[in-house]
Amino acid sequence: MLLMMMMMTTTIKRITISLQYHTGCRETAFVYSITSAAVAYSVARSCAEGGVSTCSCDNRVDQRPAGEGWEWSGCSDNARFGHKFSRKFVDVLEKGRDFRYMINLHNNEVGRVHVTNSLKKVCKCHGMSGSCTIKTCWMMLPKFRSIGDKLKDRFDGASQVLPENSVRGRGRRRRKFNFSPANHMHKKPGRRDLVYFEDSPSFCDRESSLGLGGTKGRECNASSLGVDGCDLMCCGRGFTTEEYTVRDRCQCIFEWCCTVKCKMCTFNRTRSTCL
Repeated sequence: MLLMMMMMTTTIKRITISLQYHTGCRETAFVYSITSAAVAYSVARSCAEGGVSTCSCDNRVDQRPAGEGWEWSGCSDNARFGHKFSRKFVDVLEKGRDFRYMINLHNNEVGRVHVTNSLKKVCKCHGMSGSCTIKTCWMMLPKFRSIGDKLKDRFDGASQVLPENSVRGRGRRRRKFNFSPANHMHKKPGRRDLVYFEDSPSFCDRESSLGLGGTKGRECNASSLGVDGCDLMCCGRGFTTEEYTVRDRCQCIFEWCCTVKCKMCTFNRTRSTCL
């Protein structure tokens, strides 16, 4: 667990350094939220699995009334502890009290809130011959991919806000931000909405100061209309297509027991690259 936290610290620092010159765009908002969510999620799952000595299963569910025909049992993921740990572990990287500080803390909390709100009740039946005389239930987090998909939806609908917003409350835990949307026709962002205040840079061209490599030389899919397609990825600059050959295993067969034998075949492939 300690090694995992050290690796997370290194990752977060690298993200912070690479974005320090341009930390107000929506892409940065997503990075902050999903990093914070990943810490909360990993700790919550580790608590339930016994991987953290300072926490265990979340037993608060025992205080909630059970439904008819089932009772609380099992080992629930400790999302509450994960939330608190992530707040202390991730938010400490934010220094100062400027508008960017408020933006980053808000987006950190968005990630944690999505983890906590993703808890679902999971039940197991008990009884003779497979009958469900009684069920025991516990709270469990879904796969992290599910949380990432929700944050991606928030990224797509992120709110651009004005830099003259205020903050209410004292301390990090009680701090609430009052953001005003840049477009007065839009609603104010809520605690689950990502916010940003700067337009995104052009990801088409190389910009070393922002840690952007550009798309020149990137391999693309000439037949795709999606984000991996050459028309989008190459930003209208065009692309080149070349044919090449590769040698790979083919016509593999299983021989008893217990080996797999393959032939080596030559294949013709096509590769497209952005100009």
